[in-house]
Amino acid sequence: MRQYDLSPLFRSTIGFDRLSRALDAAMRVDEAALSYPPYNIEKLSEDDYRITMAVAGFGRDDVEIVAQDATLTVRGKARQDNETATYLYRGIAGRAFERKFQLADHIEVVGAGLADGMLHIDLRREIPEAMKPRTVPIRTQAHGQVEIPRKVA
Repeated sequence: MRQYDLSPLFRSTIGFDRLSRALDAAMRVDEAALSYPPYNIEKLSEDDYRITMAVAGFGRDDVEIVAQDATLTVRGKARQDNETATYLYRGIAGRAFERKFQLADHIEVVGAGLADGMLHIDLRREIPEAMKPRTVPIRTQAHGQVEIPRKVA
């Protein structure tokens, strides 16, 4: 695995601490942990996304979804084995898992559903009004002078 030294980049930037942590975490990814459970990330529209995870054999009470800060964590509890069952072949994984997703700014979890062994997590980008682009009106006045309103302290 390659190691990248990003310290020159962070010497001249301010407030990008989270980016540094995300890049560092990406470099330490365990490839084996990325294979279970399989998942898809879909872009449904400009501001809507969906994560779909294949969680066959897990029920609603076996899966926990936690959104905290900019991290979405999905955990699955290991199923209890049926002591009376005798398996000739066991191919359905029932092991515990934990999958974390880093969310961009203003991405909110709006809902989740479990059907037919597929867990769907819906996400939406909710940009606050104060951060949306706005048009600034241009005023004109006779004699070429423009009056600019001033705030009174």
